[in-house]
Amino acid sequence: MNEYDEICLEYFLEHQSQIYDEKVAETLEEAEAFLEDCIAVVCKDIQEVREYFEEEGADIAQMSNEDLEEASEVFSLPDGRFLVI
Repeated sequence: MNEYDEICLEYFLEHQSQIYDEKVAETLEEAEAFLEDCIAVVCKDIQEVREYFEEEGADIAQMSNEDLEEASEVFSLPDGRFLVI
């Protein structure tokens, strides 16, 4: 489904506390398996994040792009992409 590259996996490992109280992964392999299980998606930009949420039926019409970026399930990757869990 989604290809999670090293940037995604390392960023998730370092920032998983953004959404989870306890670590859900300790290694890159565990992170990849977890993201696959969650059917996490990688979006190229915030507009793609918005489209993803709309397709999933989320009520985000009143949310600004900044609000979306700050949502706990949205991880802003260092290369400008977004990981949505």
